[in-house]
Amino acid sequence: MGNNLWKLTAANITVGIASKSFSASEVVQSHLQHIERVNPKVNAIVTLDAEFAVLQANEVDKRVKEGKKLRPLEGVPIGIKDTTAVKGMRTTHGSKFFEHHVPDTDDIIVDRIKASGAIILGKTNTPEFAAGGNTFNDIFGATKNPWNLSLSAGGSTGGGAAGLAAGMFPLASGTDLGGSLRIPAAFCGVQGIRPTVGLVPVGPKNLPFQSLGVSGPMARNSHDLGVLLEVMAKPHYMDPLSPGFGFELTQEKNHKELKLAYVNDPVCIGIDNDVADKCEKAVHDLANLGHKVEIIEIDFSEGREAFEILRAQSMVNGFLDYVEKLDQMGENIAGNIKRGLDQSSLDVARAEVTRGELWKKLAAVFTTYDALVTPTLPITPFPFEDNYPKNIDNKPTRSYIDWFSTTFVFSLFGVPALSVPAGLSNNKLPVGLQIIGPHFSENRLLRLAKNVEELFPIGFPTID
Repeated sequence: MGNNLWKLTAANITVGIASKSFSASEVVQSHLQHIERVNPKVNAIVTLDAEFAVLQANEVDKRVKEGKKLRPLEGVPIGIKDTTAVKGMRTTHGSKFFEHHVPDTDDIIVDRIKASGAIILGKTNTPEFAAGGNTFNDIFGATKNPWNLSLSAGGSTGGGAAGLAAGMFPLASGTDLGGSLRIPAAFCGVQGIRPTVGLVPVGPKNLPFQSLGVSGPMARNSHDLGVLLEVMAKPHYMDPLSPGFGFELTQEKNHKELKLAYVNDPVCIGIDNDVADKCEKAVHDLANLGHKVEIIEIDFSEGREAFEILRAQSMVNGFLDYVEKLDQMGENIAGNIKRGLDQSSLDVARAEVTRGELWKKLAAVFTTYDALVTPTLPITPFPFEDNYPKNIDNKPTRSYIDWFSTTFVFSLFGVPALSVPAGLSNNKLPVGLQIIGPHFSENRLLRLAKNVEELFPIGFPTID
């Protein structure tokens, strides 16, 4: 296979290393050579540490030679989002404030990724402080979509998604507050899962009780996604939201038919016809596999305003030390903090009441259905120079995040949500299907994602 080892899945890499078909060093060299070819065009990896990657690969090869028990991700390359601390590796958060920041400790998930045998290649691009659905910042510039280099890779885990799609690594870590794993997964044709709040411990962090944002995995297929989630999701004493148990990927032998509810436009924002057609075909094909699919009407549109209010408050909480430095920050993050400072306690209270009322609606859905299915996004990728799309379905978007309200409204409830490609649009761009389940139903979502990926394989894009 030689230089094409970069095309392998994480599972194939671990099997090949265990059988000594190839070494971890060969895997890393294949990926580094491929990164050298494609990253200048895509700009997914912003801090590449080839020397560290080679050292890690040598350690894996030594373990194999000594006959030690191999770990779950032995020798698998991974990209880490540039908001997540890696000891000794520059971590900028996409912010000029942290342009030269080098952490002296690992984040909890990085510690676990290292312990799993995975090989960290470097840091992946993100908008400033992960604020926004398009990946660009003043340090590194924009990340391009591998399917069309003139278009956005999405955000805020845009570097991770674009790197996966382009074959720079088979696994990536990311975060998701309003859709930052699901948005770029949909735009780049890969998979990302926002886990149940608390399942993946993060930090240590200054706001351990913050419940909107989570960390989670990305991959090109559901099995690799599940294995990385299993590595990440174990209890940790420093995270007070940790449920006290971890996630264990199950390989279901019995293919139980599931009852699925499909909603075409859950937030009444409008949807492109091409996206609607592809997602409706996907759920139709799921029905042909034996799942029972019902098209239902449900309106979560009140969650658009509620989320923006609660997100703005969380930004004030998280950036309290920066409220006097807003003029030194980009428009996205500064605008969120300003909104949080300008809104009243009554605004926040009303948003929480709305959140509670909408939760009753979603909980009622889960009493009848095993999962809720929607389009991940109402559009296909837009030009990377644009901060956000100005119109959806010929209606103006009211804020720079409103266009992805199909993802962020479900962040309000702490439930798991996964984006999987439902094929390509008429313009040969990925379309994402979002699968939402009750708390701790990650295995169910991964099983459905496997069904979808088998129905709609899209392969690698051609990067010109």
